Amino acid sequence: MFDKLGFMEDRYEELSQLLADPDVISRQEEWQRLVREHASLEEIVVRYRQYRKTEKEEEDTEELLHSTHDRELRAIAEQEKKDLKEKADALLHEIKLLLLPRDPMDEKNVVMEIRSGAGGEEAALFGAVLFRMYSRYAERKGWKIVVTSASYTDIGGVKELIYIVEGKGAYSRLKYESGVHRVQRVPVTESGGRIHTSTATVAVLPEAEEVDVEINPNDLRIDVYRSTGHGGQSVNTTDSAVRVTHIPTGMVVTCQDEKSQLKNKEKAIRVLRSRLLDQATQEKESEYAQNRRSQIGTGDRSERIRTYNYSQGRVTDHRIGRTIHQLDDFLDGDLDEMLDALISAEQTKKLKNLETGRHG
Repeated sequence: MFDKLGFMEDRYEELSQLLADPDVISRQEEWQRLVREHASLEEIVVRYRQYRKTEKEEEDTEELLHSTHDRELRAIAEQEKKDLKEKADALLHEIKLLLLPRDPMDEKNVVMEIRSGAGGEEAALFGAVLFRMYSRYAERKGWKIVVTSASYTDIGGVKELIYIVEGKGAYSRLKYESGVHRVQRVPVTESGGRIHTSTATVAVLPEAEEVDVEINPNDLRIDVYRSTGHGGQSVNTTDSAVRVTHIPTGMVVTCQDEKSQLKNKEKAIRVLRSRLLDQATQEKESEYAQNRRSQIGTGDRSERIRTYNYSQGRVTDHRIGRTIHQLDDFLDGDLDEMLDALISAEQTKKLKNLETGRHG
């Protein structure tokens, strides 16, 4: 590991010199590529240098302990040595985390799909609650939400809702939300006061860019029709809604959120491209399926991942056994505590696999 860190530090220094070279600066495309590489190495090199400095200070303190017989000075040195060792251990742990392979999709936007599951109207109402929760979280992060397709019940429940979350690092956080979300509460539609259990399914896909998935226009069938709202009534006097069918796979994406047919088509193709990327990724990784299912947040989408219990005011994530008792805050978009715990659990698992020589 330390040989690798030494190599990374040497490369970082080399890049620092290249970025200051007027000759390289004049070649803007190359210079931008080197800037990105330099930035990707900076955090780990800074931590490595802090670690080495701390280790040197620890060695100096050890020498002081060996060279003095002054009790007061020794007590001070022993405490300092202990503090330095704790600091070095913490830095080493951070370095190991930074060395873990990063998900190349982490910085991408995401396509999220919410669908009502078991529970009829109550499941659809819970789907609407989940959409509000993710919308509030996006607001906290400064991300933008773009709805591409929505199907509601007459009282505002979500049958199916597809939208894009635009923002740096959106996938790195929201990818842990894929799966079945379960709610236990007295339904709005239930007068008897009995607690019901309902479910909604969330799917999270990294948004594919054109360089990720090339779509042949000849493989698409584009149909246009009039937009409809609750109960099927027309909400537009023009045929602006768009249905895009990818003929080779049979995938169908519809979009009627915009009044512009062109904008609806663009949104639908964004969703289609992301689904095609997801399909290709799943096929490519099928041989590692068992490992993938064992990792936090990358399991089967039919897996029940979380329960929201209204009567007890708690939310429990079953993958890591974590319970948070501020349900109202959680539903208002305060997700970071849970997401940080999920990320930490996945990193711990990856570190363990790395240290034992296993991959996945």
